[in-house]
Amino acid sequence: MQADHIEKSVRACFEAYATKDRAAIEALLADDFHFTSPLDNRIDRKTYFDVCWPNSERIDGFEIERLAVDGDHAFVTYEGRMGKETFRNTEIHTVRGDKIVDVEVYFGWNVPHKAKPGKHKG
Repeated sequence: MQADHIEKSVRACFEAYATKDRAAIEALLADDFHFTSPLDNRIDRKTYFDVCWPNSERIDGFEIERLAVDGDHAFVTYEGRMGKETFRNTEIHTVRGDKIVDVEVYFGWNVPHKAKPGKHKG
């Protein structure tokens, strides 16, 4: 049952982003949420909403290709649509209770990360 709950939360996160439903995504993300991507090194919830959430305006939708749950983690590969452009990413979502506490987006970053801890590269 836990795996079903995690999958449902992750799918709801993508839906909220695609439909620009900030209230829905705020309800899904934990207060201590962190986000990491090639541009973001473990930014907090507030920084995520300041820096990343505005990108939802450009997103037309997502096609989830694979979603697998392992313990508290969901591994998701998807294609996103932005106008005529399509992109593919893989993410790992960590869920604790009924909240997403951490998201890592993989689309090619360097190790070590070019952004300072807690900062956005932009």
